Amino acid sequence: MTSFDTSPQLNVWRVLLALAVVFVMLATTGWTALRDQRPTPALEVSRSAWEHGRIGGRQLPDTDSAPARLTRFFASLTADQRTALVRRYPLAVGNMNGAPVRLRYRANRLALAQARKAERKRLHDSRLTPAGQREAGRRMNRYEALMSPGRRILAFDPAGSGRVAEVFGNLDRAERVSVVVPGVDTDVLTFQRTYRKYSAPVGMAQSLYAAERRADPSTRTAVIAWADYTAPGGLGLDSATAGRAHGGAVRLDALVRALPGSSPVSLFCHSYGSVVCGVAARTLPGRVADIAVAGSPGMRVAKASHLGTSARVWAMRDADDWVQDVPYLELGGLGHGADPMSSAFGARVLSAREAEGHSGYFEPGTDSVRNLAQIGVGAYGSVACAGDDEACREGLSGTTPVGRA
Repeated sequence: MTSFDTSPQLNVWRVLLALAVVFVMLATTGWTALRDQRPTPALEVSRSAWEHGRIGGRQLPDTDSAPARLTRFFASLTADQRTALVRRYPLAVGNMNGAPVRLRYRANRLALAQARKAERKRLHDSRLTPAGQREAGRRMNRYEALMSPGRRILAFDPAGSGRVAEVFGNLDRAERVSVVVPGVDTDVLTFQRTYRKYSAPVGMAQSLYAAERRADPSTRTAVIAWADYTAPGGLGLDSATAGRAHGGAVRLDALVRALPGSSPVSLFCHSYGSVVCGVAARTLPGRVADIAVAGSPGMRVAKASHLGTSARVWAMRDADDWVQDVPYLELGGLGHGADPMSSAFGARVLSAREAEGHSGYFEPGTDSVRNLAQIGVGAYGSVACAGDDEACREGLSGTTPVGRA
């Protein structure tokens, strides 16, 4: 091979070398967004206390027990006993897969009140820098917002940058469940935004829920804004590797397995969230009917068939999305694999008209959110395919019957 060799393999290695240099610079010069990783072991403390607790003379089950076992345990308790557990161990119950969802809502409201009290104390702590006090104020305000009447917080952990999940609709009675899996820079402070509302998990879920109700008012749906994993902070090394995705995949699998009922579940995975969904796909239960990715940097596989799932795989990307310019490859742990939009990948490619860039897929009135909503309610015959390619509807017959995957 001469120094003038321009083979594809050599070009790939040149790209990877350049990427590696950039990522090392980002990591070592402090350009990468750093997170406040203050040790806040409140959830661990609550779980530890639970493990040593008893109710009605009975030992409490392990918090990591199978969801079905925990469901049976809570069903065996009286209303007063369930209330007592919420008051004693709010964070443990609020994050317990298998606990009744309404009980989790109550527990997390109490946990948020306790976290707000702690941040109010930090706000006036003279030992903190002005920046630290400002951040305490921001977190206190976020917790107050999450406690607003009518909000259904399914998971909450104040540790580090924070994790949270919120439900829109009635999860217990839903005939179809949608889960929005967001990407980088997602934490408790960015969970909801006023500016660019629909680029944050709450706005995404609200827009999708409204679009699903318009698409099929007769189908009871619920949408979960799921920011219950530690997402990468910024476009640094963490976002170019799958480390955070592996942790998120475990948590996503646990969420789906703990959902009440047996209704079909659709995952809507944006940006790095599609890496999480790709890693999780193989272990997800069969009730996951659809995995739809928007603005994806890759799903850690070369083809959709390699995901090891029976779910339908969908992909969309706006023409102005910058993610199309990332190298779609994976070598040495860098990169996330093939482009889900490519014909060789084998996903069902959808229109994303009017999405306007990387963060606009859930904007109301766009083809993208309409398509996601049609998938969410199972109206597959109504999706708008990209261009003139009708292959995205191949093998589909209108609407999937409610309650079946």
